[in-house]
Amino acid sequence: MSREPTDADRYPTLSDAGRAVLMHMTEHPHAPVFRNRSGNRLLHEEVAGLRDYERNEGQAPFAWSPGVTPPWLGAFVAHVHAEVPYYRSRGLPPSFDRIATVDRGDLAADVARFVPDSVSLDRLINFRTTGTTGHPLVLPSHPVVAGRYLAYHKRALRRAGITLRQGRGDVGVMLLGMQRTCFTYVSVTPSMDESGLAKINLHPDDWRDAGDRARYIDAMRPEIIAGDPISFAELLRLPVRHRPTALLSVSMALSPSLAAALQERFACPVLDIYSMNEAGPLAVYDEALGGHLLLQPGMFVEVVDASGRPVAPGETGEITLTGGFNFCLPLLRYRTGDHGALVASDEGPVIARLHGRQPVRYQTASGSWVNNIDLTHALLAYPLSRYTVHQYADRRVLLRLAPGDIVHADEASASLASALHGVEVTVVPLDGDDKVLQYTTDVPEGLTR
Repeated sequence: MSREPTDADRYPTLSDAGRAVLMHMTEHPHAPVFRNRSGNRLLHEEVAGLRDYERNEGQAPFAWSPGVTPPWLGAFVAHVHAEVPYYRSRGLPPSFDRIATVDRGDLAADVARFVPDSVSLDRLINFRTTGTTGHPLVLPSHPVVAGRYLAYHKRALRRAGITLRQGRGDVGVMLLGMQRTCFTYVSVTPSMDESGLAKINLHPDDWRDAGDRARYIDAMRPEIIAGDPISFAELLRLPVRHRPTALLSVSMALSPSLAAALQERFACPVLDIYSMNEAGPLAVYDEALGGHLLLQPGMFVEVVDASGRPVAPGETGEITLTGGFNFCLPLLRYRTGDHGALVASDEGPVIARLHGRQPVRYQTASGSWVNNIDLTHALLAYPLSRYTVHQYADRRVLLRLAPGDIVHADEASASLASALHGVEVTVVPLDGDDKVLQYTTDVPEGLTR
C-alpha cells in the first residue's frame, strides 16, 4: 500500500466484540510493548470460505502413498508450467521425475518469477523468513493463505482429541518468540468468532517488568500456546500458572526431552509440528507411527538423493515438496534441506527419522544468550548469498562467507560482534555446496534439548 494501513484495512470484518478483545490484549496492565501492527485482512466472503476449507481439509484423505503419485499431479504440473514464469521458461519435461529440483537459493535469487501470472497483486502480501539453514527469504502470500494454516493445526489437534472451543471475547492463540528483535502484534481470528491472537516476545527487553511475562500469559489464558524450542525453554523458566489446552512447537526440531518437560509442567499435549514458511504445517509427530504424519493431502512429498532422483520408500534422503495451499507460491520439486524417509501408515504417509532444523543459541561475551534469528537480523543489511556462523567452546565465532561476499567481511563481522556483545568474530571463505547448515555451535548449552 502507498499509505499506512488503517484498522479497517487490517481487520475488514471487525465487530465491537473483536475490538474489545484487541483492547484487552494491548491495554492490560501487564501487557508487553507491541512493536508492530498487523491484522487478518480477510473479507467477509473469505471468512466463510475459510470455514468450509477447514471442514474439508480436516477430513480429506491422502490420495497417494510412498512410491505412488497422486492423481492430481499431472494437472498441477501443467498448471505450474503454464502460469509460473520460472517454469514456463524451462519448458515442460517429458516426465515428472525429469523436472529439475529447486531449493531455497533459487527462491532467494528471484522469488517473483515463482509467482503465477494469475495471482492479482492487489492483495498480495510478503514476509521475510529467517531460520537455521539456507537463505533469508521474502515469500509471497495472501490473507487467505495465512488463514489456511489453522485448518492443518486443527487437523493435528483433532488427532490428539482436541477441538478448539475459544471464541468471542477469548484469547485463542498466543505465539511466543524469544529474540532480541521480534515482530510482535495482536489480531483476531474471524473464523473462530474473532477470538484473540497475540504474538509476544519473551525477551525481557520487550516488557516493562520481566515478571509481567508470566502475569500476562496468566491473565490472557490462551487456549493454545505456539512457539519454537527456544521460546518454550524460556517458558519453562517462568512461573506461569495457566494450563493451555495444548502446546504447538513449530519451525524447529523439538527434542524428546524438552517435549517431556513441557508436557509434565503444563499437563497438556505437546505437538511437534514439522513446519516451514515456504509450505506451512507439513506433519505432526506421532511416536506410535514412528515419525511425523503428513497433514496436507494436497502436498506431494518425495524423498530424493543428491541428484534429485527419488529413493525407495523407507530410504533416507532430502525431503522435496510439490503442491501446497499457497496459491501465490506453488511448489514444484522444492528441496527443503531437511532429511528423512517416507513410509506408509493407515492414516497416511509418514516422515520417519526426520532430521530438520536444529534451534541454536549463542553465548555473548557477558554470558547471556541470543537466538540464531537475532544473528540473522544482524546480517540482513548485507547482500550475503550464503553464510554460516559457528561458535567454538571458548565463545569465539567463525563467520564463513561465500567468496563473492568477502567484500562485506568487515561490516558483517562487526555486526555479529555487536549482537554478541563483543565476542571475537573471525571471517573465512565458505567453500562447498550451496546447501549449508547455517548455524552451529560447540557450546553444549547452545542446543535446546
